[in-house]
Amino acid sequence: MSDSRPRCDGTAAGHGACMLNRRQFLLYSGAGAAAASVVTVNLFPGAAHAAVQQARVVGYPRKRIARLSALKDHEPIDFFYPDELANAQCMLVKMGGIPAGGGIGPARDVVAYSYLCTHQGGPLQGTYQANGEHRTIGPCPFHLSLYDLRRHGIIVSGQAYESLPQILLELDGDDVYAVGMLGLLFGRNRNLMES
Repeated sequence: MSDSRPRCDGTAAGHGACMLNRRQFLLYSGAGAAAASVVTVNLFPGAAHAAVQQARVVGYPRKRIARLSALKDHEPIDFFYPDELANAQCMLVKMGGIPAGGGIGPARDVVAYSYLCTHQGGPLQGTYQANGEHRTIGPCPFHLSLYDLRRHGIIVSGQAYESLPQILLELDGDDVYAVGMLGLLFGRNRNLMES
């Protein structure tokens, strides 16, 4: 039985037989895309039967940190929060009248943050800086990450890609309390761990 169609044999007529025209290309590529989308739906078997999970609300402890009247500008106070376990080292600082996101007090300049860099857990103790209007912590001794304390601890430079965990503060008379956290402490899969 002989086939009368031209073959891809290196001749001009054969070359044209191997090529797709625009209509054929659009037809075949559209069919291929439709087949691929059907295949990806089938890559996740059981997704339609996944169990619904309820959100878990966890209450942080309320811990007294300091007296507002005893705080001195640019002198950080060290404390542990939300527990006394590893990776819970934090600092409370009064930033000299420069207001900050999450700040408390009359000038909204008292803030608290974790002391561990979010990149690889480098220690940030002793790196608080006040330069003009800027209030930073860092650079981290590991990879030079620097965080802006006026703007919820966002990364300014370096290798980190997450903001520094901020401790939520509450003022009760003259007492400063830690009452929660924004962000995940380095090295933990949840902030509240069992001892």
